[in-house]
Amino acid sequence: MTSAPPPEELDPDALKAVTHPLRRRILGVLSAGPATATKLAQALGENTGATSYHLRELARFGFVEDVPELARGKERWWRTRRRDIRWPRRSEQSAESRVLFDDMQRQGFEEDLEKLNRFAEKREELPGDWPDALLYARGGTWLTTEELKQFWDDYMELFRRYWRSEDDRSPEARRVLVRWLAFPDPGE
Repeated sequence: MTSAPPPEELDPDALKAVTHPLRRRILGVLSAGPATATKLAQALGENTGATSYHLRELARFGFVEDVPELARGKERWWRTRRRDIRWPRRSEQSAESRVLFDDMQRQGFEEDLEKLNRFAEKREELPGDWPDALLYARGGTWLTTEELKQFWDDYMELFRRYWRSEDDRSPEARRVLVRWLAFPDPGE
């Protein structure tokens, strides 16, 4: 089993680079596997010049990397680079970073909801036990900020224990999206 990459905090320039809407879409397509700028352009309805430029920008900040073993001639393949990205605490972010981060979170929630809806529409078509693979829990508890931070650290430790690279996965494995969300009850 491949170990998870070490946690790293992004600087404001990297945050700005990854919050660009087309770059987020590129990362979404690449999360399913490697692709060329041409294949990405076709999948996203963009031109190859745009996808090439944004791939280079994503590579500059370490979000994607070349896949030299797939290259043929001038054809350049790209894949996401596995990273355990941590965002600076909100109190440590600039006003500009907060706006970017808030927008990125909103887009992420919208994308997650859309993926959940697509799963629900196609779930009966999935083989084996996969139609039952929607695991969901909702609850609440009383925590201090220190306990909430420890809860997060424990969750991340558990997630990292199950992390696999694409090359290290079982043939029966499917990509599973995992989302964790905790926030103070606004009614309090």
